[in-house]
Amino acid sequence: MWTIHPIGRLGNQMGQYATLFALARLNKKQAYISPEMAKFLSQNFKITLPTLQKEVKQKIKWKNYHLSDWMEDKYKNIAGDYINFVGYPCSWTFYHHIRNEILQEFSFHEFVTEEVNLYLRKITASRQNVTYIGVHVRRGDYVRVMRKVWKGVIGDKKYLEQAMSYFRNKYKDAVFIVVSNGIDWCRKNIDVSKGDVYFSGDGNESNPHKDFAILAHCNHTIMTIGTFGFWGAYLAGGDTVYLTNFTLPNSPFLRVFKYEAAFRPEWMGINADLSPLLVKAP
Repeated sequence: MWTIHPIGRLGNQMGQYATLFALARLNKKQAYISPEMAKFLSQNFKITLPTLQKEVKQKIKWKNYHLSDWMEDKYKNIAGDYINFVGYPCSWTFYHHIRNEILQEFSFHEFVTEEVNLYLRKITASRQNVTYIGVHVRRGDYVRVMRKVWKGVIGDKKYLEQAMSYFRNKYKDAVFIVVSNGIDWCRKNIDVSKGDVYFSGDGNESNPHKDFAILAHCNHTIMTIGTFGFWGAYLAGGDTVYLTNFTLPNSPFLRVFKYEAAFRPEWMGINADLSPLLVKAP
């Protein structure tokens, strides 16, 4: 039996689940997940991997196996009957070859879909035809961490304007549903003068399932950075605009992150403005 150590929040755990599912299939092993991961993910999804109870796990001599963020050839032949994967695998390169099965694992409970669709129809009730563009703005700890630790930036006002202009030009009936863990910043920095922007969700980082469900049920996606936005876009399955080249070339982030492994090639990247990182303090 193979398992994975759950760590991080929703986007991280979805990546861990999908990676475990795919690697176990590839290596012809049976995958199990922890009760914690099962409880967390099953709030939204019809996941099927069996749960490994703590009493059983504690009696097994596990071999810890660290995974990079992206797929490597050596993962096609992993030796060991009792593997416990560790790390933050967050790349489509692990599982995109079985995309339909991954989407099935992350299919929403009917009550979730019904609630979200009712909510979306309600807030846009005055419109006849609507193309929903989910906008995820990752802020929170990244406001500090990206600049101070990773020598990078997060999505700013200019980027969001560019991304929204792209969709306004492509879809004449576009409306934007904004979810964020910094919704107050979004209200101050996103132009609402066209009447096509709706601020949604509750930004609750300890229970992000509602925000995620809203994002994933939209037709298309604007994401900034982070796995939450990636998975929202991956499940939505439409056009995706993402922030790219958001770190300086000497960023330590690039030791554990590859742009080409993080974002699907058919998605459209808009280069980040790195000038705030180049301004020297007086």
